[in-house]
Amino acid sequence: MGSYKNLIAYKKAFELALKIHVITSRFPAEEKYSLIDQIRRSSRSVCTNLSEAENRKKYKDYFISKLHDCISENGETEVWLDFSLEFKYLAPSEHAELIQLNGEVGKLLRFMINNPDKFL
Repeated sequence: MGSYKNLIAYKKAFELALKIHVITSRFPAEEKYSLIDQIRRSSRSVCTNLSEAENRKKYKDYFISKLHDCISENGETEVWLDFSLEFKYLAPSEHAELIQLNGEVGKLLRFMINNPDKFL
């Protein structure tokens, strides 16, 4: 158990979730139950779904399904980052950094989906 923590995808997703938490701490209070909550949840969900995938490795289809859930949550995080930029809560350079990391996570997850036997 816990080998998911050694995955590069997990490490990068965790890093992204931590950065999002810190940055969203300075968002306006009015966004607490909307944008802040949503972006934090979606970014953290990538990590939790990777943990769930790990715990179901002996079921290849379930493992792949949980990775697809990760991709979906990662995509949602990207949309929330875009909203954050448009609302001027993020500087363009912050947005670019977070989007790049988000993209790296997505590529790693797609690699896992396309090569599940390397992770089972």
